[in-house]
Amino acid sequence: MKKSRRPMTKVKNPEPKVGTQDWVIWAAWADRITFEDIKLKTGLSEGNVIKIMRKSLRPSSFKLWRKRAKGQSIKHRKKFEESRKEIRRKINKNDYI
Repeated sequence: MKKSRRPMTKVKNPEPKVGTQDWVIWAAWADRITFEDIKLKTGLSEGNVIKIMRKSLRPSSFKLWRKRAKGQSIKHRKKFEESRKEIRRKINKNDYI
């Protein structure tokens, strides 16, 4: 088999099948997957995802995840879009100074 010029990235933990509980946990930990995306693919609301995470993770891991998910505006599409608009406003104000 001929080697390609592009490097192959080996994934330590490949993405599980969509719709499984493993996928929900994987997607909840992923930074770029919003709760809205999880709801579209699985039908689970943010509250249901939190319940799954609480049940499946150790207490210390759950606390770390909640702190991380609350602090990231990207996990909530509406917060993410608002933060992007705020950044654009700041950039535009600095351009005119």
